[in-house]
Amino acid sequence: MLSFTNSLFTTIFLVLVILLHPSNAQLSSTFYSSTCPNVSSIVRSVIQQALQSDSRIVASLTRLHFHDCFVNGCDGSLLLDQGGNITLSEKNAAPNNNSARGFDVVDNIKTSLENSCPGVVSCADILALAAEASVSLAGGPSWNVLLGRRDGLIANQSGANISIPAPTESLANISAKFAAVGLDTTDLVALSGAHTFGRAQCRFFNQRLFNFSNTGSPDPTLNSTYLATLQQSCPQNGSGTTLNNLDPSSPDTFDSNYFQNLLINQGLLQSDQELFSTNGSATIAIVNNFATNQTAFFQAFAQSMINMGNISPLTGTQGEIRSDCKKVNAS
Repeated sequence: MLSFTNSLFTTIFLVLVILLHPSNAQLSSTFYSSTCPNVSSIVRSVIQQALQSDSRIVASLTRLHFHDCFVNGCDGSLLLDQGGNITLSEKNAAPNNNSARGFDVVDNIKTSLENSCPGVVSCADILALAAEASVSLAGGPSWNVLLGRRDGLIANQSGANISIPAPTESLANISAKFAAVGLDTTDLVALSGAHTFGRAQCRFFNQRLFNFSNTGSPDPTLNSTYLATLQQSCPQNGSGTTLNNLDPSSPDTFDSNYFQNLLINQGLLQSDQELFSTNGSATIAIVNNFATNQTAFFQAFAQSMINMGNISPLTGTQGEIRSDCKKVNAS
């Protein structure tokens, strides 16, 4: 009888935990169906307009969602400028400073949405919707974006410095950062595939080109022909801000070429190539699969973006719906 009572208590306790902490259970693809039914088309339209003069914008917007979700969850905290109660902006953290971009397009999306449905759509949801529209517009998969996030009231610059995976980190470190937010090895490989479009500055990978890990030699996992090209683009003591295509074969198209590049040692970032060149890693089989099966990559990427979008969202009455994505309301 005692064990039955204990078991019943445990069951009731678990049900209460689930009810009290619904988290992503409150997100829904139809969240705005009655309050802002055209939200997706409005977001997509603004991005299409921006794309006409900036081929990089779709990769940049996708990256914003990633960098937002890894710090305090997907709460739009990355978008907050320094000022008022925000003493240290995430925009000025090392992974974002003079690197994260597309904030003006987010503001344009917000303005369009405020004109259509004032005070309804959160900035955190704008980032999630913009990422999906961007991937789709570049030829990648579409997915039903779960919505209903609310905007955070604080920024976490130190969190951004610590939690966002760096391009020079080991695969073990990056895996740990993904695991810390509930993402697994398949998520890690699939989301890294977002480097199928966009650019990277020399400063994010030039440590591979001449004196890798203080060996006096380049990174041995770099294809020698590709190495020579990169050394020309990023000479020693040259500008650290010169842009290079993350995927030289199709730099503005969302496809599986990124993974094919890894098979021939043409990953641009150390964190890219490590997915395939780390002996014994579980990531190798996943890279091989995605390199030969674009459909498998697209399906996994869509699911991993949904998984990432579910990281600790604010819902219900938590946070707020910002009227200006750059600052908390009444500040």
